[in-house]
Amino acid sequence: MTLLNIAEICPSTRTLGPGQRFVIWVQGCCFNCRGCVSPEWIPQKQATEIDPQKLANYILSIPATEGLTVSGGEPMLQAAALSELFHNLRQQQDISIICFTGFTLTQLQAQNNPEIDQILSLIDVLIDGQYLPEFNDNQGWRGSSNQVVHFLTSRHLPEASLFTQRQRDVEIHLRPNEALMVGIPPLNFSNHFKTAIDTATK
Repeated sequence: MTLLNIAEICPSTRTLGPGQRFVIWVQGCCFNCRGCVSPEWIPQKQATEIDPQKLANYILSIPATEGLTVSGGEPMLQAAALSELFHNLRQQQDISIICFTGFTLTQLQAQNNPEIDQILSLIDVLIDGQYLPEFNDNQGWRGSSNQVVHFLTSRHLPEASLFTQRQRDVEIHLRPNEALMVGIPPLNFSNHFKTAIDTATK
């Protein structure tokens, strides 16, 4: 059994793909993209480790879940555990799977890694390439326009334009001592959000 090293989860959102989705952010990244929205998840260190089978069961226990979105961090650094997770999910239910990666699809295919090949065979949509802030066009479910949306199955082709053209939005999930931002933030969102919080707390 290979444990999945998780930075954060969101059991229910509509900001990272079509429909109601469960979102996983993995801990650890081999890239250091300028303007990364989650730099605290770059260090390759132990965060929260979980059995892929138990996580699959939890994902499917959330009512009305239509899909899973995986980001990070860099998901492909945990190919073995993700392969187990995706396989366990698909054995129980044919839910949608979307995955972000800083690698290109060509780079992943060239690795000839059976676990990565298994992941690619189970993913519906792969959004590939590193985030480049100068190509942030403030549209869609990918961070910058250099990133390519690969429809590895036909499941989400009817919503294809949303991945690159929809107006961005985020959700703020409040916790006891913190808040989790979920989604691809619109340009200047951080500044506007800070201003709103400062105003509200005065």
